[in-house]
Amino acid sequence: MKRLRSRQMVVTIHGTSIKKIAILAVLGWMMMFTFVGLMTSLKPEYRLSSSSVNSVTNHFPEEAFIHLFSFENHYFLQSLPKERQKMNYSSILFRMMTSINPDDPRSLLGSELPGFALYDSKIVVAGEGTDYTTMPYESAPPLEVMLAEREASLENLEKANEAQDEKPVPPPTKTTGGKKVVYIYSTHTYESYLPALKGTTNPDLAFHRTVNVTKVGQKLAEELEKRGIGAEESPVDIQGELSKKGMKYYQSYDMSREVVVQAMAHNRSLQYLIDIHRDSRRRKYTTTTINGVNYARVAFIIGGENPNYEKNLQLATQLHHLLQKKYPGLSRGVIEKKGAETNGKFNQDLSGNAILIEVGGVDNTFEELFRTTAAVAEAFSEYYWQAEKVQAPAPAQKQ
Repeated sequence: MKRLRSRQMVVTIHGTSIKKIAILAVLGWMMMFTFVGLMTSLKPEYRLSSSSVNSVTNHFPEEAFIHLFSFENHYFLQSLPKERQKMNYSSILFRMMTSINPDDPRSLLGSELPGFALYDSKIVVAGEGTDYTTMPYESAPPLEVMLAEREASLENLEKANEAQDEKPVPPPTKTTGGKKVVYIYSTHTYESYLPALKGTTNPDLAFHRTVNVTKVGQKLAEELEKRGIGAEESPVDIQGELSKKGMKYYQSYDMSREVVVQAMAHNRSLQYLIDIHRDSRRRKYTTTTINGVNYARVAFIIGGENPNYEKNLQLATQLHHLLQKKYPGLSRGVIEKKGAETNGKFNQDLSGNAILIEVGGVDNTFEELFRTTAAVAEAFSEYYWQAEKVQAPAPAQKQ
């Protein structure tokens, strides 16, 4: 044992401790060089890449990162609900090792069942009765189904218009001054509704060239105009254009993108882009009764692979909550879609104020659809005028 003396203190160092530290340091350096050597000697296809790191981190739940931040600032935890403020480390480790989320059985079946990836969406805000078994979906029809001539019942459409006209909207107190600030279109223009199609009961055949989801878009534009918000509904038959150019159904968003880009170039006042669709689910999932009256339910779809995701999500979430306040149960929630089996953008990368709305399902009547359209216009107008108020420049101060 050696002793080192000084005027102020005496430090005793054991020789065995020095040896242990030295051995651990040498072993540490050897392990590090061995690891680096292995990584650099591997073939490129076996090396650790940024994509593999991204794949691993994708299995982390969002709250895991918030917990990491909370080690430095505990206020981050306040953004989480109380039941999620405690970290389940075993669950995270299990997800990293197996790519399976115990809270979502789709993660177990998704890679095994053909076509199951179509349901690989995420419920961001759940509406009443919305879970992973009731989320909206769209089926891609064969071309011959879309182009088939079917007889449509215009009586249903006329009755719906008459019923809606019986409920006048008070004159707006403010307007957009003639400017068209909302652009409404339908990427899948031929999506239709069985009650409007004579003799058609098969939901896979709910398509029509003229009596279809575009009528809902036209009604939404009318309802917004009644509330002082200038709206333009696209007259372009996107599915017809696909057919003319020999393009496939999966290229619908490529075609609608051209239409939207041209509209934005022609009218610089456009601020909001709304793509209207129809869900393929049946009536019990797409209909609700409010004060004894039936409404077609809506779902907001946000593409998870676009740079405007956060802004688009904020808009959809605000509209969802406004509808919930005024018409409880009307909104099915906000759904994020991305991945190999879907578009992932839905043209929402063109604007921070772009959304896709599923309005009703194959069994809804136009009367139910138009009631819902008026409700959506009411919620949107409240959001729009509040946003305009917030964004308005402050009045100049008097000198």
